[in-house]
Amino acid sequence: MDEDSVATPRPGHGAQAGLTKRCHFVKLAPVTSATEAIRSRIEGESPGWVFTPADLIEFGSRHLVGVTLLKLVRAGTIRRLAHGIYERPRRHPKLGLLSPKPDAIAAAIGRRDGVDIQPSEAAAANRLRLTEQVPAKSEFLTDGKARTLRVGNLTIRLVKRSRRKVGGVAPASGQVFAGLRALGKKHVTEERVRHLRSLLSNDDRRQLLIDLPRAPSWMHPFLRSIAKGAASHARRQRRSADV
Repeated sequence: MDEDSVATPRPGHGAQAGLTKRCHFVKLAPVTSATEAIRSRIEGESPGWVFTPADLIEFGSRHLVGVTLLKLVRAGTIRRLAHGIYERPRRHPKLGLLSPKPDAIAAAIGRRDGVDIQPSEAAAANRLRLTEQVPAKSEFLTDGKARTLRVGNLTIRLVKRSRRKVGGVAPASGQVFAGLRALGKKHVTEERVRHLRSLLSNDDRRQLLIDLPRAPSWMHPFLRSIAKGAASHARRQRRSADV
């Protein structure tokens, strides 16, 4: 440990006495190293990454992180979307600065608040190509607090759902559950089941069986049908790897 010594008068004596005592100081890590670590962390993510100071707290105090983010905003390295929400911006060669993705904003809020957030039923059905209807609003389900957020020109609505409906399962499983809820039991056809079976990876299909107890009982036959063949495919892969 490095130490510096300074000469100070003893209490009750004048400086002319020339009597000194040793004062010990610990040299702290340079602030610049923490600042560079924060910059490297941000630049290590892909453009479009949305984050909050909570994602960077490992590199220093809240004050240090806040000061560093302010400098990066002024330098144009990042942009501030709302209070406590930042983005490593995406730029298009012709269109210029692109709007932030609602999913990335929702994910950042989920990490910060320690809650699960997933696409709404309508959004999940659209993403899984179970319907062509595009949701008019950026709406997400959460087991946390319900609220509406304004981020630039975007309005993001977080809708409260029970823990059983949100979280506790793999992301792909949660999206399938939400998509099937959007359709309703009467509209889950064999054609849509085959579509999901071909759309999902084998790992995601196997995970459906693991997460099946978290789904409503009416979904169970459909989920088993979607996952059909995934387990045997995994066994064949393991046998091939062992040869």
